[in-house]
Amino acid sequence: MAESKKSVFLTNIWKDNPVIVQILGICSALAVTNNLTNTLIMGIGLIFTTAFSSFTISALRRHIPKNVRMMVQVLIIATYVIILDIVLKAYLPSISKALGPYVGLIITNCIIMGRAEAFAQSHGPVLSFIDGISAGIGYSLILLAVAFVRELLGFGTLFGLRVMPEGFTPWVIMIMAPSAFFILGAIIWIARTPIVKK
Repeated sequence: MAESKKSVFLTNIWKDNPVIVQILGICSALAVTNNLTNTLIMGIGLIFTTAFSSFTISALRRHIPKNVRMMVQVLIIATYVIILDIVLKAYLPSISKALGPYVGLIITNCIIMGRAEAFAQSHGPVLSFIDGISAGIGYSLILLAVAFVRELLGFGTLFGLRVMPEGFTPWVIMIMAPSAFFILGAIIWIARTPIVKK
């Protein structure tokens, strides 16, 4: 059982990463990746929502009628997103304001629905919880990589702290949404390019 938990966890991190392999959750890459702090909070929020919604859906899967399962899944996901939104507004109001409507849009994130349908519906709660965590981590790592490049070149900072020299000229293109597509495309290209062994 330990090996299966490990393989489930590692699969979503790289081999079957939801962003670079399944090409899911791309809207978030445009929305929140010009700032590492916002990206990190969004990633933690998605990990929380994916893990607990997968756990809950898996635990209830035998009691949910098949003809309404999608509606029930969305209701469960929405419950966790509302909890996340309330916590952010209470404890991190500035980040909550910066993320704006994108927290609410976690409800419709394809990664969460994908894990619910592809995994939680056919596996136990513990494995589904682990799968949800790893899918969220895989998503977060890619978005953090995009945010690292965008914030560094767009603002000359990392997590809001200046790291580039005073004479550095920020790249305006990096602050704009299209830069996320270019960076994400480069990451997908690198990830999918086979390593040639001599």
